[in-house]
Amino acid sequence: MQAITVQEPGKLVLETRNKPELNHTTDVLVKVKAAGICGSDMHIYHGSNPFTVYPRVIGHEVAGEVMAVGEEVTDLSIGDTVALEPISFCGSCYACRKGRQNVCDKLEVYGVHQDGGMREWMVAPAKKWHKLHSSISFEAAALIEPLTIGAQATSRGGVEAGDTVLIMGAGPTGLSCLLMAKQKGAKVFISDFNQSRLDYAQSVGADFVVNAGDEDVEEVIARETNGELVNVVIDAVGTADTFAQAVTLASVAGSIVALGFNETPSPIASLLITKKELTIVGSRLQANKFQEIVQKVNQGELKPEEMISHRFQATDVHDAFELLEQQPDKVRKVVLTF
Repeated sequence: MQAITVQEPGKLVLETRNKPELNHTTDVLVKVKAAGICGSDMHIYHGSNPFTVYPRVIGHEVAGEVMAVGEEVTDLSIGDTVALEPISFCGSCYACRKGRQNVCDKLEVYGVHQDGGMREWMVAPAKKWHKLHSSISFEAAALIEPLTIGAQATSRGGVEAGDTVLIMGAGPTGLSCLLMAKQKGAKVFISDFNQSRLDYAQSVGADFVVNAGDEDVEEVIARETNGELVNVVIDAVGTADTFAQAVTLASVAGSIVALGFNETPSPIASLLITKKELTIVGSRLQANKFQEIVQKVNQGELKPEEMISHRFQATDVHDAFELLEQQPDKVRKVVLTF
């Protein structure tokens, strides 16, 4: 079979590997049909993901068709459309006992810590594959995973109907947060420097868009909320400046979700945190959000394929990466088809 592998930083190859086989009675063999390219795949390509061991088959936004099941598998059948839940966890550490498997002591992610799904065939335990209605396209199924990121972030922020929410960053992750915040009944502001991304965000439900290059975000938020500011800020950018600004923009009793990240310290005085009694939380991957998103997609409440801006055959993966490298501002989501 063909597999898309980062052999070492900067070296992406389409190589031939042996087709995987069922090794356990709970395994499921899937013919991969579609895979989304995520920012973390680009980090692996650039060598900036500290958890990756090379060579690595990348890809964690994966969907396909079930082709074989182990003897103990009862909830999946040959021909089913499935999406991959790409995290593995121990189930016994403190985080797992708290229902937060996404920060398990022994967390592993397909496509990062172990080989992922950008290959023609993939085997994983049945519990990692989520069934969708046969009417759902493989491309839509592949984008279940990024929507769970938005579900996790809005959950961590406690977004509720009637809340005002500011999402910093209108890239794929910010869009996922936007869609989930609107699902919860919030009024959503979204900021970015890229007007085309903001235009798209407005077309899929953003109530107010702010071009941070042309407008003062703080002034706009204060004006449009009558001085209350926003109840939840989701920082999907993760710079030292955006995190500091989030503390300023949050309302009293508000929440801040750190979703984007970097290692640069942010200059934040504790006064505003205490005075406004802010809740500041991190959000990583997702925990127990797949069934929620699968149900919404099955019912037509969410249409993840609308986020796709570019499609490539898997054999043209180098062209896809070149587009992401050279024209990232023109891309929402790239999906490879197999």
